[in-house]
Amino acid sequence: MLNKSRAVDTGVKMEVNERILASCTDLMQAIKELVLSSKHLQRDIVESGRGAASMKEFYAKNSRWTEGLISASKAVGWGATVMVDAADLVVQGKGKFEELMVCSHEIAASTAQLVAASKVKADKDSGNLQRLQQASRGVTQATAKLVASTKSGKSQIEETDTMDFSSMTLTQIKRQEMDAQVLVLELETRLQKERERLGELRKKHYELAGVAEGWGEEEGKRVQQGAPTL
Repeated sequence: MLNKSRAVDTGVKMEVNERILASCTDLMQAIKELVLSSKHLQRDIVESGRGAASMKEFYAKNSRWTEGLISASKAVGWGATVMVDAADLVVQGKGKFEELMVCSHEIAASTAQLVAASKVKADKDSGNLQRLQQASRGVTQATAKLVASTKSGKSQIEETDTMDFSSMTLTQIKRQEMDAQVLVLELETRLQKERERLGELRKKHYELAGVAEGWGEEEGKRVQQGAPTL
């Protein structure tokens, strides 16, 4: 993606693309560490908890916990995939900076879910649990960096798009002003409705992916309270 951008972009656009893609690369590396840490911890949990049972029997006996762990892991992977697609579109000038920021928030939330699901069965003194938590902090820091890079890039791009009203008449300016006021009111109303819709979707999400999948009531509440806000 960076090579494609360098072939067609220059100046501020090139600088913004390089910074965003560097942040995406750092985040993908952090996610890789998270997945490896989760895999090692899961192996420890199964080995210490299954006794004479087979791995398949252990998963069957702890199906709700297993579903919760799988759901959280898939969410992290899905978030990473969507982030890459969003970054590609932003670099091409066809995507929205806001979508990239939302992806970052979702990855951070899914990471918190993965840690919460793992802690339900893990030994609190487990070295692999500590490594998972450290990897989780790495993902959180990387998502914050990507959000900051995206916001900064968006501002830089917008600053280059200057508004020139010098050729407009008084009547034209007044018409544009009224249209702008109407649009602002429409967007404010839509924003409020979307915030309410988002709240209900998020509530249902954590009902399904939290307590219902065996994380435990307190863990589910803790993860929901820690969900990112927009």
